[in-house]
Amino acid sequence: MDINGKTRTCGLIGRPVEHTLSPVIHNTLAGLTGHDMVYVPFDVEPGGLQDAVRGAYALQILGLNVTVPYKSEVIDCLQEIDMLAQKIGAVNTLVRTAGGYKGYNTDMEGLYRAMISEGVRIAGEQIILLGAGGAARAVAHLCALKGAGKIYLLNRTLDRAGQVAEEVNRAAGREVVRPLRLTEYHEIPAGRYLAIQGTSVGLAPHDDEVILSDKAFYEKIHTGFDLIYNPWETGFMRLVKSCGGRAYNGLKMLLYQGIIAYELWNDISVPEETAQIVYRKLMAHFERS
Repeated sequence: MDINGKTRTCGLIGRPVEHTLSPVIHNTLAGLTGHDMVYVPFDVEPGGLQDAVRGAYALQILGLNVTVPYKSEVIDCLQEIDMLAQKIGAVNTLVRTAGGYKGYNTDMEGLYRAMISEGVRIAGEQIILLGAGGAARAVAHLCALKGAGKIYLLNRTLDRAGQVAEEVNRAAGREVVRPLRLTEYHEIPAGRYLAIQGTSVGLAPHDDEVILSDKAFYEKIHTGFDLIYNPWETGFMRLVKSCGGRAYNGLKMLLYQGIIAYELWNDISVPEETAQIVYRKLMAHFERS
């Protein structure tokens, strides 16, 4: 890579950022698409977010990704916010505009592209969603927006699940989300469901942990998506497969959310053949680490 005075900079702000795979995505894309751009991670200390965003703009940084714990806090630093990101209440991509950055959420469209690439649909589906934190809340909005038939939202506490359900139902204009305590999973009607695991349970090094272990629950799942990509196969995925379902991890979601951000920064459309080259590089990097 030839870095010179014309090279544009993009990056990631968050904490921690040491183990991010985002530079693999964006620097590979820059090489494949011929853009004079470099992508680097920036560790932002607590209390330093406003200064970081202001400084990035002053330094002519083209765009930024935002990761935990700043996806909601960064909204107060923005010149403008996209409608979907506003609805979700979380931003993961900043695009440079006149006077400041505009915030987008590419996580959910990334998940949607990942599902499409695996032949999985949301429209008309009966969906089980595990968790009611920030990621699961965004998934609930996505599923309602894309025409899910019904979403059963399981969470440890009913209050939090109820808050998310009320918010999503109001935004959707229909009663699409039914909140349940995690222990009430048996109340989900018989059938075959698309299930999305939206909690951090099972994240490495706790590879074998699962939010639910009852085989009867997993027998209802025809396809399971875990938003976690490390480990490669989570306990949730193994249980889905053991009951005859298909299961996928979150690596393609990571890929496509990055690709959408790259498209926004450079005003291009990345072809699927290029996306697959980046995915293979991600997998190779993941397998080495």
